[in-house]
Amino acid sequence: MAEAVGLDGVIAWITTSAQRIEEQKAYLTRLDSDIGDADHGINMSRGFKFAMEKLSSSPPTDIAGALGSVGMTMVSKVGGASGPLYGTMFIDMGKAAAGKETISTADWAEMLGAGLAGIQRRGKAEPGDKTMVDALTPALEALGRAAADGAPLDEALADSAEAARQGMEATIPLVARKGRASYLGERSAGHQDPGATSSHLLLQAAADTWSG
Repeated sequence: MAEAVGLDGVIAWITTSAQRIEEQKAYLTRLDSDIGDADHGINMSRGFKFAMEKLSSSPPTDIAGALGSVGMTMVSKVGGASGPLYGTMFIDMGKAAAGKETISTADWAEMLGAGLAGIQRRGKAEPGDKTMVDALTPALEALGRAAADGAPLDEALADSAEAARQGMEATIPLVARKGRASYLGERSAGHQDPGATSSHLLLQAAADTWSG
C-alpha cells in the first residue's frame, strides 16, 4: 500500500485528473446548464489542457512547483468561477507543500485543508451553500480522521473520495446560496452542483492514481 507519493505521483494525479475532466466534460457542462452558465465542463477541460501543456513545456522540479504551476495556469487561462477558485486551490496546496519531497496522509490533509481555505477565502462559500465546498469539506474531514488513525495514504484517499461523493450527492436537494445558481432561488434545488462534482472527480482521481 502506498505510504507517500513524490513529484512523479503528483504529476500522475494531475494527468489522471485532466483525463477524467475531459471524459466528463459534457456531463459537467450539462449539470451547469441546469443551474449555471453551461460552461463548467468546458472551462475545466480548458484549464487542465493548458496546465498539462505548461507542465510539459516547463517541467517542475518539486511538488510545490507542480501544484503552483497548475494553479497559476488556471487563474490566468480560465474564465468563470472555476478558474479563480480551482487556481487558488492548487496555488495554496502548492504553498502548503513547500519543502516536501513526498506526501503522506497527514501532508495531503494539510494541503487539501489549505486549498479548501483558499477557495472559501476567495468564494466566501460555506458548507450547505451548494458549491464545491460541500464535497471538499467532508473529504477533508475524512482525511483528518484517517491521518489521526495512522491510515496509509491510499486508504485515506479512498475514504476521502467516498466522502466527497456523498457530499456531492448531498448538494442535490440544497438551495444554492452562492454563484450563478443562487439567482434561481428555490429552483436550484433538485440539481447536483457541478463544482462539487468536479471536486469529487479530482479526489477520486487521486485515490485511483495512488492506490498502489
